[in-house]
This record gives sequence, C-alpha cells and structure tokens, in this order.
Amino acid sequence: MADFLFQILSYPFIVRAFAVGIPVSLCAALLGVSLVLRRYSMIGDGLSHVGFGALALAAALNMAPLQVTIPVVIAAAFFLLRITENSKVKGDSVIAVISTGALAIGVMIISLTKGMNTDLNNYLFGSILAMSNSDMIISIILSVIVLVLYILFYNAVFSVTFDERFARATGIKTQIFNIFTAVLTAVTVVLGMRMMGAMLISALIIFPPLASMRIFKTFRAVTISSAVLAVICFVAGLLLSCVYAVPTGACIVVVNLTVLIIFSLFSTIVKS
Repeated sequence: MADFLFQILSYPFIVRAFAVGIPVSLCAALLGVSLVLRRYSMIGDGLSHVGFGALALAAALNMAPLQVTIPVVIAAAFFLLRITENSKVKGDSVIAVISTGALAIGVMIISLTKGMNTDLNNYLFGSILAMSNSDMIISIILSVIVLVLYILFYNAVFSVTFDERFARATGIKTQIFNIFTAVLTAVTVVLGMRMMGAMLISALIIFPPLASMRIFKTFRAVTISSAVLAVICFVAGLLLSCVYAVPTGACIVVVNLTVLIIFSLFSTIVKS
C-alpha cells in the first residue's frame, strides 16, 4: 500500500489533484449543509452550467479561463438570488432556465469555434490532467479564503439557515448574508469544475450533507460529518480512479453515492 501511494504521488498531476480537490471538497460540503437545508441544493448545478458557458466564451476569445469564469458565475449567483427573492417564479424553475440556457450557449460556442473541443470537454466532464500549476495556486488561495470566511461567520450561517426571520430580528443582515453565501458557492463551483466537470460538481455540494443527515440531527454534527465525508470520499474516489483507470469525477460521485446508500440503510436499520 505504501509503495502504491508513493508511486501515485510521484506524478505531479496527482499531487495537484489532491492539493486542489481536498480543500474544494471541504468548501463544497460546508456550504452544502446550509444550501440543502434551505432547499437551494441545485444552485451548484445551475452555477456550474453558467461556468461552462463562461469557459467556452473565454476559450473562444483566448482569455484566461478562471479569471473570466469566476466573476461571471458570481454575477449569475447575484442574478439568481435577486430573481428568486423578487419574482413569482419558483427558485427551481429559475435555476433550470439559467442552467439549461447557459449550457446551450456553451455548446453553441464550442460548435462554432474550431480547435477547442477537447479542452472544454475536460470542463464538462472533469479531468485531473487539465489543471495547471497556476490553477492549483489560485484554487488553494481561494479555497482557504472560503474556509476562513465560513468559520468566521458560522453563527450567522446557523441562524439564517434555520430561521431567517429570527436572524433578521436579531440584527443579522440576511440579504447581505445570502449574497455572501451565493458568492462563496459560486467560487467553490468554479474551482471544482476543472476536476469534477460542470455536470458533476453539484454532487460535492449535495451528497455529503445528505449522507450526514441520515445519521446526525444537530447542525454542528452534520457540518463536521459532511466535512469529514467529503474529504474521505474525494481521496477514495481519486485513488480508485487511478487504480481502475476510470474518470476521476465520476468515480468520486459513485463513492459519495455509495456512502449515502450505506448511511441511509444504517439509519433505517437503527430506526426499525
């Protein structure tokens, strides 16, 4: 086992995958707890599709992908939040419209631009080979910022998640907090798209909290469990993808799905 790990870590792209994937998985799981409880879990899917469209545009214009995609996805998060709060259209409908529209725009750009299909397919389905050293550095720095901000505002996260009206009454500016959450989610989604792909990145947000909620009942316990599960599932999925030569993003999702099924079965057995 030690020899296998040493051999795996001798490849630079594997080291970059671990360096980026672990903090991004951690950020996604922590934010996912609040998003799932507030029934905004599919926001990650919508933002990832927006990110794919932005990446397609950046590649067509020969511009830096992350520097273009991050502000575009953040703007989409603002737009999505405003429409959801002020429109008669339900939030899931708005997410569906934005996600499918952005994905269609990205596919159109790909079809009209020659010589860029392979690179953008990496964003669509994920590839650990697509990450460069500059991507790794940017991802690590932004992930640390997201984690620090989440820890600093943990009490506000707890209050707004369970009772937004009460949080507003206690002096918490809930609208600013919602924007803050949307921005952190947008950054996390963009950072994870390189490895997981636009089609699979939302799994990092949804699966760990759902699995944790099958066993634990308090917000803090679910948050800690989600963080631990996210890291374990990512590491296991990455190692299994190397052993069996299967796509990394898909393997990580399958591991998360397996854990969710196991936790659900365990919860059912305990209740019965």
